[in-house]
Amino acid sequence: MSDLAQLQLYRLGLLTALLPLFTTHICLLLSGYENYLAWCNPYWLDCHSISATGRQGTAYFVFKGGMITAMVLLALYWLINQTWLQGLTGQKNRALGWCGSLASAALIIYTLSLGHDGNIPYLLRRSGVITYLGLTFICQLLLASTLARQTETRTDGRRLFALSAMTLLLALLSLLLDASLGEQYQRLENAVEWGLILMLNLHVLLSVWAWKNAQLQIRLHNHTKRTNTG
Repeated sequence: MSDLAQLQLYRLGLLTALLPLFTTHICLLLSGYENYLAWCNPYWLDCHSISATGRQGTAYFVFKGGMITAMVLLALYWLINQTWLQGLTGQKNRALGWCGSLASAALIIYTLSLGHDGNIPYLLRRSGVITYLGLTFICQLLLASTLARQTETRTDGRRLFALSAMTLLLALLSLLLDASLGEQYQRLENAVEWGLILMLNLHVLLSVWAWKNAQLQIRLHNHTKRTNTG
């Protein structure tokens, strides 16, 4: 058995973290350039939802191609984290990989139903995005808490846990504002959505930095069969 290669995973992780952000922002620019959406700051009042950026024109195809690819990478990202945590703790727990894969599948369903009218596509979009957000947050908490309990990854785990706490606070604040502002909250709702997605992807980015600190690698081997003659 000989080593063929050692692949540094953080480059793959960077692509996983940045591709969704790049896709949504480039689709916003494309929709504005093609006059499907008015120009605005997505992190401020009275701007468009993320889903609105991928419904028409060139952005329709860019959104689907970019997000489906991103979700396949995200499923792989969670499987890598699952293997990493098993190596750190010595415990075999497949919950992280399963939850991460289900979250990715849910957002693929959301992406495929985007741009289609009717009750069923609407239901698929709503259930898809809610499932993705919920399961992704659970996965991020599991990752952060496990890393925080290990001596060699405690600092990275605490950073990730702090970011998860901030994400939860933003989500709770949005519910409070929705209840208190009523219809006026609609001016802010899309900005909160963009903010939440940004923070979830920042969590991926920070975890990839933890991969780099841990020098996490994939090692490929060449398995050869030996036969005896004579």
